[in-house]
Amino acid sequence: MPAENGKPENIATTVTEVSERVTVLIRDEIELAKAEVMQKLRSIGVGLAVGAIAGVFGFFAFIMFLFTASWGFNQLLGSEWLGFLIVTGTLGVLGVGAGLFAFRKLRVGPPVPKQAIDEAQKIRATVTAKSDRQT
Repeated sequence: MPAENGKPENIATTVTEVSERVTVLIRDEIELAKAEVMQKLRSIGVGLAVGAIAGVFGFFAFIMFLFTASWGFNQLLGSEWLGFLIVTGTLGVLGVGAGLFAFRKLRVGPPVPKQAIDEAQKIRATVTAKSDRQT
């Protein structure tokens, strides 16, 4: 590269300048990546906080729905306690059903990748067999 005075620059100077520019470029890219990650983490944090608030409101709304259903059954059936009994029984049946479903799903055992292990053993056996035939 010719300098401002028209003379070619020293190669060492050019290499040093390129190295410094690459270093600055890499630092800038790292800072950009940090800024992006921080922006996304803030967004996720706000989303989680608002989701938690929505969950609390939903929980209380569900409780109020259960009370409303209980009092509605009381009005329909003309009994002070029968509506609450129906709602409690329904919740009990749903709870037992969900518990049994969860138990069946959790009975599968430890998370061992059996298929991946089997495939790895087959590949190892194949490679070992081919290398034994070649020697």
